[in-house]
Amino acid sequence: MSIVPPEQTSESIDQLGPRARRASHQVMGLPAATRNQALVELARLLAAQSQQILEANTRDLAAAERAGVSGPKLKRLGLSAEAVANLAAGVRAVAGQPDPLGGVTRQWRSPSDLIVEKVRTPLGVIAMIYEARPGVTVDAFALCFKAGNACILKGGREAAETNAVLLGLIRRALGQFGVTADAVQLVTSTDREQLKVLLADRGNIDLVIPRGGEELIRFVAEHSRIPTLQHFKGVCHVYVHAAADLDMAERICVTGKTSSPATCNATECILVDGAIAEQFVPRLVAAYRAVGVEVRGDAQVCRLGGAAVQPAGEQDFGCEFLDLVVAMKVVGGKFGAGSMEQAIEHIHRYTSDHTEAIVTADPVAADTFVRAVRSSCVLVNASTRNNDGGALGLGAEIGISTSRLHAYGPMGVQELTIERFVVRGQGQCR
Repeated sequence: MSIVPPEQTSESIDQLGPRARRASHQVMGLPAATRNQALVELARLLAAQSQQILEANTRDLAAAERAGVSGPKLKRLGLSAEAVANLAAGVRAVAGQPDPLGGVTRQWRSPSDLIVEKVRTPLGVIAMIYEARPGVTVDAFALCFKAGNACILKGGREAAETNAVLLGLIRRALGQFGVTADAVQLVTSTDREQLKVLLADRGNIDLVIPRGGEELIRFVAEHSRIPTLQHFKGVCHVYVHAAADLDMAERICVTGKTSSPATCNATECILVDGAIAEQFVPRLVAAYRAVGVEVRGDAQVCRLGGAAVQPAGEQDFGCEFLDLVVAMKVVGGKFGAGSMEQAIEHIHRYTSDHTEAIVTADPVAADTFVRAVRSSCVLVNASTRNNDGGALGLGAEIGISTSRLHAYGPMGVQELTIERFVVRGQGQCR
């Protein structure tokens, strides 16, 4: 039986921001123990109600298939028993993290003998707008709540049944500790004109985070009057330097594409140093072919890789394939002349500021690459798939920011707070 709430009107959309603002005043004042207990209770409810969640998700999947949704988006919509268990484990992990609020990040004494501190405080109200992935409903709430924020969640209509069940469980957990249900609100309208109303409420909403396809993110960026953190796409490069361990390089390149090809941190382009191209390109092309990855290469890759390589067009560089397809290019001459410079130039031209990696045993080359590339995460001798909150030890993440604002890269609990000044004096005046 469907439990999806009715779509909101313009008038009810107007009320989400003020209600969230009032709720944020309560949430920011909650003791850390209360916030943690509510999250632990939510984790318990997720585990206990797994079957109800999966039944709702089955209805969403059936409706999506009838509507013609397919491919990566349909895959992101689906939940399994293991995925629900992982959601519960993630919430428990967030509850177990240190309290981010009130922490003093810097302290000094001013010339007038004021004691100046920079202290972490909640952002206030966060609006999260996302597609398909119903697990984001739980992750976003848990991270926002742990950091003392209220949140407004706009999931995709394709996940309406699942999100409604998850919202109910979240509110049950909050209610057991006297926390207002308005600490988390769900936007049920599917009308983008209604969404524009929400995006104009800069008096009540402090930050908007869109997470989904490029079209959605551009829509939010173009219409929001509220500060927005975003990443349009993940065009992640791996540069295999002349001094690379080729066994390591092969593992990094292959698994970076195959372990989860539809994610934003999947490897999309390989740049091979000209000094090792004759040796490494045929080997890597064969490794990709063995696991079903299509290689689209420049003229040198086509020559070295043979019939297994499709000629790359301009559109293949800078493309987020989200599939078992990878672009490949040789950079620099046969003896490696200009390889580093060409690799960096290529990345500067095509990067989405998400993730880049270099494979090399040369620490000078690694440092040169790290200094020159400005993406949100730069890795040395590791897969691009490691640009992830869990992999980097942040716990759950609300997304990966490629906006150079207060947060850049994976956004965990700390990134959902800001630093403010607290100043202590003894009557100093100016």
